[in-house]
Amino acid sequence: MTVYVALLRAINVGGTGKLPMADLKAVCEELGFSDVKTYIQSGNVLFRTNEPQAQVEQKLDDALGMLLGKKPGVLLRTRKELEAVVANAPFPDAKPNYLLVSFLPQTAPDDALDKMVAPDGEEAVLAGREIYVHFPVGSGKSKLKLPALKPGTTRNLNTVRKLAEMAAQMEDG
Repeated sequence: MTVYVALLRAINVGGTGKLPMADLKAVCEELGFSDVKTYIQSGNVLFRTNEPQAQVEQKLDDALGMLLGKKPGVLLRTRKELEAVVANAPFPDAKPNYLLVSFLPQTAPDDALDKMVAPDGEEAVLAGREIYVHFPVGSGKSKLKLPALKPGTTRNLNTVRKLAEMAAQMEDG
């Protein structure tokens, strides 16, 4: 069985709405996913399934849409994909909580960073279905404008590391 990490958009941080992690776990179990585990209150859930990735994303997004009244957007990654995101992170001198990874539903176009406005010295690197952004003043104070981030969901590097570690424990355990 494949271990997936589902990253939900706009959960508990504004946007779609509040979703207790116990409810998220219950939805995943009702959908037939096994070994379901959640991590922090921002819409991260790990589970096992034999179903194909696109089908899992759609199924989970539909179920959450019924519960929340609006589909949040679900992005799946595997352990290996998350480990690659961590291993390939640019900005080696950045604090991990100031380096955010935006996970996108598909590969970003080559010009995705062209419309970036970074008044606080933010830097961004495009890497396939992810965009890394270093926020020197922190993301909460930043005035960054980057339209390419809109369809995605963002986690800091510490969270990505933890999710990769949890996925590894599930696969190896």
